[in-house]
Amino acid sequence: MQYTVAVRALCEFTAKAGDLDLRFTPSPTAQEGQEGHALVAARRGPGWQRERAVSGTFETLTVRGRADGWDAVNRRLEEIKTHRGRLERQPQNHRALHWAQALVYGWLVCDEEQLDELDVALVYLDVATQRETVLTRRCSAAQLKEHFEQRCRAFLAWAMQEAAHRAARDAALETLAFPHAEFRSGQRSLAEAVYKVARAGRCLLAQAPTGIGKTVGTLFPLLRAMPGRQVDRVFALTAKTSGRALVLEAAERLRAANPGLPLRTVELVARDKACEHPDKACHGESCPLAKGFYDRLPAAREAALALPRWDRDAVRTLAAEHAVCPYYLTQELARWADVAVGDYNHVFDPYAMLHALAQSQGWRVGVLVDEAHNLVDRARAMYSAAFDGAALKALRAQAPAPVRRALGRVQRQWNALQDEHAADYQLLPALPEALLQALQQTTSVIAEHQAEHPAAVDAALQTFHLEALHFLRLAESFGPHSLVDLTRSAQGMGRAQLHLRNVVPAGFLAPRFAAAHSTTLYSATLQPQAYHREMLGLPANTAWLDVASPFDATQLAVHVAGDISTRWQHRAASCGRIVALIGRQYAERPGHYLAFFSSFDYLDQVADAFAAAHPGVPLWRQHRGMREAEQAAFLERFVPGGRGIGFAVLGGAFAEGIDLPGDRLVGAFIATLGLPQVNPVNEQMRERLQQLCGRGFDYTYLYPGLQKVVQAAGRVIRTPEDRGVVHLVDDRFHRRDVRALLPDWWRIGV
Repeated sequence: MQYTVAVRALCEFTAKAGDLDLRFTPSPTAQEGQEGHALVAARRGPGWQRERAVSGTFETLTVRGRADGWDAVNRRLEEIKTHRGRLERQPQNHRALHWAQALVYGWLVCDEEQLDELDVALVYLDVATQRETVLTRRCSAAQLKEHFEQRCRAFLAWAMQEAAHRAARDAALETLAFPHAEFRSGQRSLAEAVYKVARAGRCLLAQAPTGIGKTVGTLFPLLRAMPGRQVDRVFALTAKTSGRALVLEAAERLRAANPGLPLRTVELVARDKACEHPDKACHGESCPLAKGFYDRLPAAREAALALPRWDRDAVRTLAAEHAVCPYYLTQELARWADVAVGDYNHVFDPYAMLHALAQSQGWRVGVLVDEAHNLVDRARAMYSAAFDGAALKALRAQAPAPVRRALGRVQRQWNALQDEHAADYQLLPALPEALLQALQQTTSVIAEHQAEHPAAVDAALQTFHLEALHFLRLAESFGPHSLVDLTRSAQGMGRAQLHLRNVVPAGFLAPRFAAAHSTTLYSATLQPQAYHREMLGLPANTAWLDVASPFDATQLAVHVAGDISTRWQHRAASCGRIVALIGRQYAERPGHYLAFFSSFDYLDQVADAFAAAHPGVPLWRQHRGMREAEQAAFLERFVPGGRGIGFAVLGGAFAEGIDLPGDRLVGAFIATLGLPQVNPVNEQMRERLQQLCGRGFDYTYLYPGLQKVVQAAGRVIRTPEDRGVVHLVDDRFHRRDVRALLPDWWRIGV
């Protein structure tokens, strides 16, 4: 059974040893790396061949890749690496890995050209100075072959195991059984559409109502399509932790319905939630779980194969048993998982781990995007950045002397920018180049300082450094799709911020859709489809599916309180009338309700008044910054047969992605249209979207707001047996353009 592996993957598996060490950072961006490779190529002679495709075999193993450079005249193979900072600070195990890759490429070229010997060179290019450091070895064919075969032997046992797993997985997926006796209404049409686009290698935008089982209805058909289209991996992306749990639960249901199913699932967790030693730096001299990480990794990786799934708790336990970092163990396991369950950022943000992994390994990937209506705002945030004057001032006060001097240059440019733009909010005509230049120089100084003091952990300095790098990288791609503005608070100059705000993320996301074999984006609220196509940069041949609701109007009574205004200037007057409305509904049908408001202040205002007017009715509230455990406690109040009212904000943790079937939730009050606040920032967004798309108000305010309303209302009816009520509280719900964005199956009364 033949197994194919990339040169990089082969060497990372067999040549990494010693400590986990992230001190030789930050690495150049992907764009800087590409530009660095192009610069080296431009410096070479006309006979120098760039990115030569090579491959070779050893027993049942095929190794392939692209050598950075080959000079046939001088018989010289070059492996190019870009870097920042002083090369002598590079950890030895990093250098060993680079040599391993170069020598493997050397053999593959040597074998193809039938040479007796050649030169193998490591070319390190400093992207800041554009200076090359070249390390060269003269190697015989016998030496290169021995090294190649040594790497292959070390990998071969794992490769045979992986090939067997892939064969068994694909055989099982070809006959994969649906985990329920039958499909729910609407679920079959969704599953069929996902299967078809996966077979065709296209994208799908699927609007499907809440409660039909979208998670298993998309995961099952994509898995079924994998063998026929040779899809290597599934990436299931969610906006929230609760969404990850649903995907993992769906995978478990598939395992239960298909005993012995060889399907590996891994849950990707944010670094700050997985780190066991947040007070320590990620290298062996600071963190005990980084010390000897790569020496203990093989045993942990082997032990993982015996686990049914690699979720957060399982990986943490496994990591503790082998004394390795759970976060980086998870990243390693992601290489070998069939289904990776993570956040949107793992595929779509500038530093997306799963996307980078798929590209480097040459995987054919199927992507699922849950609650995809969230992706527009999330993507905007990924490709936006802020420079905070207060953070700069605070850091200068305690920074080491060399860093303080560099920060002083940034401070002078920052002060000059504020002097030039005195308004509380001002859209800038162009990027402030002088500030960016000072910031670029400062990041180099900080990198030098961190390399000189590897054991020091300065969280404020590290945060500033990473945010500055992010700002600078986004500035490189600044264009009409983004805004740059300066805002200041009433607290003075130290509270000013410079923002790069992405308005249309399509240009950043389109290459990610193109890189995937197939992507399905699904949600209950994707109307109008043109908005999502344009904002997300979906391919022109993206399929559209609008799944008919399995529910009917008799299940959900929808009422509009059209004589109440929830606009900001009318909120005080609306409070008593909303309290009376909630009280009447509760008296008519006691049970569990959710009441949604546009802000925490409005929520508290109504909740206080309701508690005073109805002291016998249990109520509980969402508050700012709730932790996951507190959110779980909020939802645990909704027990079968119980009574009471949960007060929450629209668009928050309890307005979507939660499942309260039966009488756990019998109704909802939505006292807002959910429209984003009218402020200078949103108004500039509206103007820019009007210029780019011709629908400024709709794209900025109306569509995002009504999506939140429909999502919140969708919490009430979850199964064909559910019955409930929704009260839409605002006179604007009578408007035609608003009604057009509400579900067709609703029959709205007064």
